[in-house]
Amino acid sequence: MTVPFPHKELSRPVVAIIGGGFTGAALAYHLAGLVRAEAVRIVVYEPRANLGGGLAYDTAEPVHRINVPASRMSLIPSEGSHFQDWLAGTGELDDDADATTPDGHVFARRSAFGHYVAAQLQPLLAAGAVEHHRARVVGVAPAGKAWRIETEDGAGLVADHLVLATSHPGPQAPAGIERALAGHPRYVADATRPSALAAIRPHDRILIVGTGLTAADIIAALDAAGHSGRITAVSRRGLRSRGHNLLPQEPFGEFADPPSRTAGALLRRVRRTIAVAEAHGVTWHAVFDRLRAQGGDIWRALPVSERRRLVRFLRPYWDVHRFRIAPQVEAAIERRLSTGGLDFHAASLAAVSREPDDTIAVTFRPRRGGRPFEGRYDALVLATGPGHGSILSSQPCLSGLAEAGILQVDNVGLGIAVDADSRVIDKEGASTRDLYVAGPLARGTFGELMGLPQVTEHALFVAERIAAVLAHPISETVTTANYRTD
Repeated sequence: MTVPFPHKELSRPVVAIIGGGFTGAALAYHLAGLVRAEAVRIVVYEPRANLGGGLAYDTAEPVHRINVPASRMSLIPSEGSHFQDWLAGTGELDDDADATTPDGHVFARRSAFGHYVAAQLQPLLAAGAVEHHRARVVGVAPAGKAWRIETEDGAGLVADHLVLATSHPGPQAPAGIERALAGHPRYVADATRPSALAAIRPHDRILIVGTGLTAADIIAALDAAGHSGRITAVSRRGLRSRGHNLLPQEPFGEFADPPSRTAGALLRRVRRTIAVAEAHGVTWHAVFDRLRAQGGDIWRALPVSERRRLVRFLRPYWDVHRFRIAPQVEAAIERRLSTGGLDFHAASLAAVSREPDDTIAVTFRPRRGGRPFEGRYDALVLATGPGHGSILSSQPCLSGLAEAGILQVDNVGLGIAVDADSRVIDKEGASTRDLYVAGPLARGTFGELMGLPQVTEHALFVAERIAAVLAHPISETVTTANYRTD
């Protein structure tokens, strides 16, 4: 049966947000604070029961923790301690004795942050200022000057303004792994799925492909579950996420004035600054805190070719220093390393095969030459991070818009091409005022958009842009002449 699409209300414009994880929830929250509820209808499409959890914070695994102190996380940029104050006032930590470090820093469970965001949205939902439609969007198409949204439950909506606040794609396994291990009972293609590690047995020999934040979570979860078998983690560079220095330090260095114009110059500048910091008794953490704070300015100053070089060669080094692990997770990793139950290797997978008894045989090629070596495992877990190559094919609404020429991948391959106002740029180089991207998929233009403070600020930024358009409606599109795809 075909469900007719309702006409949009003439006196009440509709803002639709696809994705109700942290980004979409933050955008709805801030937009609702900028407009009158009776003047604008805000609809968030999110299949999960609560807004604000998403991939990161909708997890039941107790060892999954926020990776910065609670005092640095907030839905409200101007109130940095908002989350920590909420924790103190709600008793959320009463059943989490391990949340607070000996020096008083709180690294709550990630689920606690999801509960916090949902709690901030609840009054808006109850008042009707924000609507939560629990369905997956399967199609988006232009409808005159508006957007027609189709959902898997057969409902429809015509929206005046549309925001894509969707998540990164899941990890992409190398083709050789998929061919060899399809159907294997202990091949875990996406460790972020609920109960993804349930089939792994206590004494299994495990290979984790990837050594970053996801791998750290996997190791901590296995350790907490009593796993005692040997774990091997491998990536091309063998880099693992670093821990925190929780001693008070101010951000150190200057990287935006004057800006670096090449990735190589930026790298040399960072190394020099770290050396100067160490001479002053300051650790590298403070240097990366400054880099994070100036990330947008640093990124915008680099030509497209240099952004691509940075992504290709330096991003893994940035990731392991910028995105640090909670002390509780670091302790689990260090404990496994000290007992010989965990190894990290810098190597690539040259061959993978499945033997009749379901043993997984792997041949490794070391990063810096040397003889290939082999390993045999009972389980293989993929932890390679987002599959950026499948951004547009990861969701039907994105692939449909791409096929229609309405959106495209950004020119460094990190997300969707947007202009300086975070409006989508089509294949003809034009940006439209009523189709936006919020959150990490806009980082090809905005740079650092993975850490929570930057995502929060960007959600507020997009909310302000939409509120301004709602206050002063216009209908024309804008050609973005300076957007380059070369």
